[in-house]
Amino acid sequence: MKSAADKLLNRHQQLTQSDMMKVSSHVQRESGDWIVNTLMIEGYSVPFKFKRKAAYKNIAGQRVNLTYYSAIESVAGIEMEVMNVVRIKIS
Repeated sequence: MKSAADKLLNRHQQLTQSDMMKVSSHVQRESGDWIVNTLMIEGYSVPFKFKRKAAYKNIAGQRVNLTYYSAIESVAGIEMEVMNVVRIKIS
């Protein structure tokens, strides 16, 4: 039986699955009706972002499994790479 992550990866070839990634920083901020969560992962200099309707528990220092894809975001006229998280699960 395939896991939910396997089903997503089979349907969307641009997705990447990474397991046991350690969260070094977790920040949440409001953006309209959404709460935007930004994770920094040990060994990566790119932010991992996801949105939720409600606040998420602070997961700094925890290990997580992430399914994500790369995107370019413009901040103050400067383009930077971000990883948009589709699925997050505490390891």
